Amino acid sequence: MIIPVRCFTCGKVIGNKWDRYLSLLESDEYSEGDALDELGLKRYCCRRMLLTHVDLIEKLLNYNLMELKENQVW
Repeated sequence: MIIPVRCFTCGKVIGNKWDRYLSLLESDEYSEGDALDELGLKRYCCRRMLLTHVDLIEKLLNYNLMELKENQVW
């Protein structure tokens, strides 16, 4: 859903690296591994946090209950 602030295993701060990681991948100059190297993520536990993250927050915002209740006519 939302990228964790810290690595679950070692505790290194990784939450601030997500946007930069995506921009590196979009530039088509870097592969996944090269982008993680560029960000300074050397430990495999930290690398896994970014590689396996699925960004679902945009999909979940479609199911905002407060907005649905306001638009619903009873």
